[in-house]
Amino acid sequence: MAKKVVATLKKGTGKEFSKVITMVKSQKTGAYSFKESIAHNDNIKETIAEAQKGAL
Repeated sequence: MAKKVVATLKKGTGKEFSKVITMVKSQKTGAYSFKESIAHNDNIKETIAEAQKGAL
């Protein structure tokens, strides 16, 4: 399934988007997990800031 997402993002307007992966540490267990999202290239910094703010 990941191949379809990557192939779709390489065509046409899909080049304007990037996959953002952030690492989040759980306060209960101390384990790390990864959160993935797809964001427009103009909004990458805002997306990372929101993901980090939501983790706290």
